[in-house]
Amino acid sequence: MSDKSPKSKQRNQKQKKIAKARVAAQVKSKQDKQGQAPKETTPTGKK
Repeated sequence: MSDKSPKSKQRNQKQKKIAKARVAAQVKSKQDKQGQAPKETTPTGKK
C-alpha cells in the first residue's frame, strides 16, 4: 500500500469518517433501545 497520493488520502479519510459515523449510530441506537444515556457524549435532552 504505497499509493499515498493526495486523492487516495482524502478517500481514506472520508471512508474512515463514514465508518466512524456508522459505528456511532449503531452504538447510539443500541443504547436507545436499552434506555441508557450514551457514555461518550453528554445528554443534550433530545431523544
